[in-house]
Amino acid sequence: GKLGRYPPWPGKIVNPPKDLKKPRGKKCFFVKFFGTEDHAWIKVEQLKPYHAHKEEMIKINKGKRFQQAVDAVEEFLRKTKGKDQASSHNSNEEKNRRNSSEERGKQSAGEEKRKASLSEGKVKKGTGEGRKRGSSVSSERGSKSPLKRAQDQSPRKRGRPPKDEKDLTIPESSTVKRVMTGTVAGFKWPPGVSEPVKDSDPHFHHFLLSQTEKPAVCYQAITKKLKVCEEETGSTSIQAADSTAVNGSITPTDKKIGFLGLGLMGSGIVSNLLKMGHTVTVWNRTAEKCDLFIQEGARLGRTPAEVVSTCDITFACVSDPKAAKDLVLGPSGVLQGIRPGKCYVDMSTVDADTVTELAQVIVSRGGRFLEAPVSGNQQLSNDGMLVILAAGDRGLYEDCSSCFQAMGKTSFFLGEVGNAAKMMLIVNMVQGSFMATIAEGLTLAQVTGQSQQTLLDILNQGQLASIFLDQKCQNILQGNFKPDFYLKYIQKDLRLAIALGDSVNHPTPMAAAANEVYKRAKALDQSDNDMSAVYRAYIH
Repeated sequence: GKLGRYPPWPGKIVNPPKDLKKPRGKKCFFVKFFGTEDHAWIKVEQLKPYHAHKEEMIKINKGKRFQQAVDAVEEFLRKTKGKDQASSHNSNEEKNRRNSSEERGKQSAGEEKRKASLSEGKVKKGTGEGRKRGSSVSSERGSKSPLKRAQDQSPRKRGRPPKDEKDLTIPESSTVKRVMTGTVAGFKWPPGVSEPVKDSDPHFHHFLLSQTEKPAVCYQAITKKLKVCEEETGSTSIQAADSTAVNGSITPTDKKIGFLGLGLMGSGIVSNLLKMGHTVTVWNRTAEKCDLFIQEGARLGRTPAEVVSTCDITFACVSDPKAAKDLVLGPSGVLQGIRPGKCYVDMSTVDADTVTELAQVIVSRGGRFLEAPVSGNQQLSNDGMLVILAAGDRGLYEDCSSCFQAMGKTSFFLGEVGNAAKMMLIVNMVQGSFMATIAEGLTLAQVTGQSQQTLLDILNQGQLASIFLDQKCQNILQGNFKPDFYLKYIQKDLRLAIALGDSVNHPTPMAAAANEVYKRAKALDQSDNDMSAVYRAYIH
């Protein structure tokens, strides 16, 4: 699989270190992955018996690393079998020698060990290939997520073996015997967990937002069964019940797809649409950016109007409200290609007024409109791990299902046009403010004689630990500000979020303060660097 869609991987259940707390929620086991020194908490429904799924795994995975893992499993099985035979032989000799009921009572039944191949083993490719992301949390973490790494839940370093490497002793039962002989599945699907869904990406979750009579909001799934947990407050939280398919493949829609805008986000999205078998026509303001995708099988559109007129569903992902309006209303723009039945999906992060205006002009020509801004960055876009916030035409949202599965891990439908824009601005407001706070803390540590690396180590052991925190601090410590999310765009989102607060007379003092720091960074020529370059606004 490509980066972000992790293949099945063999592992064994072991005892966790004594100081490692078990995650709350679903039943899970601590698993060591063969061929690596990685460990993770894995939910029971994500485990499959090794023998029953061995051939299936080998067909999917061709890499050298995986073959080494399989060899390690087979070697382990040979050793285990040898020990079991020796144990059985010794046991018989002991019985003949001591024919005592008391001694017989002390004989061990021979500990059985359970093998499991992980249907969604999160073994991260990239550095070291073997670092995985544990899947011990709910919805977002429920499967393919930028899931929490094992270190997020434990003070021990990634890759360090647990203190107690003994295999988990499982009471002898017919289930365990079947696993050891490799004939039948070693466990049953837990109640409420859906069986594999045909032609559906097991890692992807859809959520629909519907207003209920309760003051709370309820999310309902379209393609996945969901465990909905009623809380004491009367609000509704949600956990995704993982639906595990054999290889995580999806069936691409037969509709012709258009895509306008090949920036940091759009490039990764188009690449994933093509990889998943979609027919895609691309256009970009600077045409040379299209060349790479033409080589990958995309078609070239000469103008936005031409792309819309020749495709069934056209997506767009551009920088800001002005660019979004120009793309639709400008010469040879989207609107000129709209006819009854044509579909337009705007993935740009803009304000609610802009997206509402665009929806009105598209619908006035008989078109169908969906806003679908995405939460993520260039890396997540490349990995097909974006979070999609959609609103508008519900039927169009469902028609985009295979596209959203190709580009993202989770999709939310939030109701009427404008809701997704507001939610996206709030999400980025929080992210942008947090980034400024990180930079402020690192610079304050420096000027007061404290180690910045030690500050990061301390934060990574606390409740703020996250992939975002770690990556952005590493950027700063290494002086590497290659853009993963342009600084100028997070400042734009802060500005729009502040305006959103103004429109309803709601105070946003934290965002306003952060916005001033980003404006200072822009004045220092940091616009086209990563948002973490806001650090430079604090350097005297």
